[in-house]
Amino acid sequence: MEMVEEYTPLILFVLLVAILWLVGTYNNFIKRRNMIEEQWSGIDVALRRRYNLIPNLIKAVKGYGKHESELLQQTTEQRVSGGDVDQRAASESEISRSLNNLLAVAEQYPDLKASNNFLALQNSLNEIEKEVQEARRRYNAAVRKFNTLVESFPSNIMARIFNFKTFHYFTLELATQRELPEVDF
Repeated sequence: MEMVEEYTPLILFVLLVAILWLVGTYNNFIKRRNMIEEQWSGIDVALRRRYNLIPNLIKAVKGYGKHESELLQQTTEQRVSGGDVDQRAASESEISRSLNNLLAVAEQYPDLKASNNFLALQNSLNEIEKEVQEARRRYNAAVRKFNTLVESFPSNIMARIFNFKTFHYFTLELATQRELPEVDF
């Protein structure tokens, strides 16, 4: 009995440290999960700005051919929201390809390409695409930190206990991305 009393302060100290670690680790998971949600919201805002630009692009191109108008109409119909990260990335990449095709169409029409209105819209699209790319970087950084916490020892024990799962990275092909020409010597 005397031996237990002798080690009581040590046992209490170890228990206190363990409890503080558990609380701190749990709170860290919650903080990082909330950061991911906040960063996802940033991506959503940037994509909504892009959606709002699409009707103006349609109006600017409409007079330059039926095919282009149909292409842009399909682009606006592809507008999505919700779904998981992988589904949203696939849908957004499809919209990006359609917008990329629009930019290629503009190259075929010198009058359209020279239009101040179209140039302003194209510049707006470039700015929005940069915002989307930056929001995606921030989101993926938050996901990386959370996933590291979920997979690292000893926090992975807490992750299993409280059912914290890894998140998927958000990859997106942007409308203003151009493939680099292949150089072959």
